[in-house]
Amino acid sequence: HSMKIAIIGAGIIGVTTAYELAADGHEVTVFERHAAAAEEASFATAGMVAPGSVTPWAAPGMPAKVLRSLLSRHAAVRIGRPLSAGDLAWIWKWRRACKLETYLVNRARLQRLAFYSSERLRQLSADLPLEYERSEGYLMLLRSGKDLQLAQPALQVIRDAGVAFREIDAAEARRIEPALNADTALAGAIHLPRDEVGNCRQFAMGLKIGAQLLGARFLSNTTVTRIGRSVPATLYVAGEARRRRFDALVLCAGVASASLLKPLGLSVPIAPVYGYSISAHIREPLNAPLSAVMDERYQVAITRLGQRVRVAGGAEIGGAPGHKRAASLQTLYKVLHDWFPGAAQLSNGVQEWKGARPMLPDGPPVLGASGVPGLWLNIGHGASGWALSCGSARVVADLIAGRAPAIDLEGLGVERLLR
Repeated sequence: HSMKIAIIGAGIIGVTTAYELAADGHEVTVFERHAAAAEEASFATAGMVAPGSVTPWAAPGMPAKVLRSLLSRHAAVRIGRPLSAGDLAWIWKWRRACKLETYLVNRARLQRLAFYSSERLRQLSADLPLEYERSEGYLMLLRSGKDLQLAQPALQVIRDAGVAFREIDAAEARRIEPALNADTALAGAIHLPRDEVGNCRQFAMGLKIGAQLLGARFLSNTTVTRIGRSVPATLYVAGEARRRRFDALVLCAGVASASLLKPLGLSVPIAPVYGYSISAHIREPLNAPLSAVMDERYQVAITRLGQRVRVAGGAEIGGAPGHKRAASLQTLYKVLHDWFPGAAQLSNGVQEWKGARPMLPDGPPVLGASGVPGLWLNIGHGASGWALSCGSARVVADLIAGRAPAIDLEGLGVERLLR
């Protein structure tokens, strides 16, 4: 039966959830504190949808990598100042989740959701006239034999997941991406022909229109200050004395979700792990990438989105949300210059962005019932929100409808955090 449902947050997760619930015939209202959808973590992402590469950030060897990176100039992972007590508690939980057996279990959970999500994304793209600058194919660039060695565990993951890929030599990599700089040493590459890249924000904007056509209402510049305890579901909006009542609430507020859950007795360790990107207009299309490449050494992705090129990477815990670390941006410019010098117009109109990815210490998101009557969760997608969004939204819509979701949800529910 049709319900009155409120969604808190209009990032890629909130928008996909709104669409699926509206498609199921519910009366949907979305509350977004910003002026538009996809203004935070979904704004300027790398745009990769590569399900085989969706793995937990808590992985064996990561703590050592973080310590090493404290000394390196172009580190993939950094620790910012100030570090809050919450950040330290999160790092402690994250370190425990880096144990091999924990990592393997969480990786399997994430991959199950990522492959289903990629299927759902293809389905939605087929059903709806969505233009989101998508292109197919993805190259993992290996600068040296050592990088190939370091990539072996990642390759094993992709192999186990049954993803189509080929290990290729430098000459073939340069045939697939002819603009790759001949002066930068390249030992070889991994080519994933079925993975895709697209503009996450543009997709969110298009799907928002799709949801509106199905009757969903989006209220922008509207901040939900707290979730009420009364049954079935109520929320309070900044500047309004009266509470708003619904049959159900779905929380999709990214990093802000934790503070809304705390008064309800739910302590959810979501920390912002910051990523950076630069987007610039293409100066000469012949010098630009055709689709997407990933520099494995620096963990930086270079993607082509229509008439622009986007360079994204970095993972930084701690620090202030507004402060862009010069060294992190410098690494992005360096990697772009190494592979595609002269591709982008860098003298003017470059958009530099820093976004907070809502990360749980052990990797997978939390989907489904919260334990609080009427309140459902779709939170904690980390750096893979775009790659997990379509599947997560469908799963949550199915749970709300009382239908069995298409995938096994073991370990993706809130009980994982309460152990």
